[in-house]
Amino acid sequence: MATCEGVVQLCVALSSGVFPRHTPRWWIRRRTGRTWEDLRLCDDATDEYYRQKLRMSMAMFRQIVAACAAYVEKKVTHYRMTLPVEQVITFTLYRWASGETYESGMSAFDMGRATGLQAVRDVTSALLQAYPDAIKWPVGRRRAQIQRAFRDKGFPNCFGAIDCTHIYIDNPAGAPSDNYYDRKQKFSVQAQVVVDLDLRFLDVHIGYPGSVHDVCVLYNSQLWRRAEAGELFDAPPEKLPHGVVTRSYLLGDNGYPVACPWIVQPYGGIDQGPD
Repeated sequence: MATCEGVVQLCVALSSGVFPRHTPRWWIRRRTGRTWEDLRLCDDATDEYYRQKLRMSMAMFRQIVAACAAYVEKKVTHYRMTLPVEQVITFTLYRWASGETYESGMSAFDMGRATGLQAVRDVTSALLQAYPDAIKWPVGRRRAQIQRAFRDKGFPNCFGAIDCTHIYIDNPAGAPSDNYYDRKQKFSVQAQVVVDLDLRFLDVHIGYPGSVHDVCVLYNSQLWRRAEAGELFDAPPEKLPHGVVTRSYLLGDNGYPVACPWIVQPYGGIDQGPD
């Protein structure tokens, strides 16, 4: 009887708030549930969980949601209630961050295939409208900061680094499959990207099939046309030791043309002299 009364008193004390319930710590096992429900939790593990699932902090996620909500908002129809805007945006960011298939991602977010496909399109359009100047060529103070950072690494007058990457896709229906079959035996499209020392995007050119060489993508990009017209690399020449004069440029790999004056390649071979 004494033990039962003690248990009852303890329960009453807990319910009345005498002993406050602490927020679960990170070492406590998370409750099982779908990814969307887990991302809605508010405990000490939330920020870590966001970085694991979305590759961003919870603060950055909330900023994106606030900026894109007005462009993604859906109207209620006679057939069903619309999904929350946060859920639509979270699904798109989760799929981009994880690389999972649509079927796996939609199961984790409790939505159908058609809804998931439309969500990616809507969020992509919303991001382009909410952040129209997020990807742009640096000018003024920002350009000076980038050049100073590269100078500290030993590359004076450098504007950034350029390379191509493959974005894997399903074999496009009605298109020659050989065009999209890349050297890694997968179907993909090419994305030419220029970044600064902080890995911020300065220029993007995307859409060529995976079998296309990086040089071909470069020659057909707006970056090539602007650079050849003298609109981008206009920093004054700088004289280096041994009488070498360097102009502004990008760092590239050996896949880019040697004759391009604004892309610097690494020295090749093993028979290089000290000079």
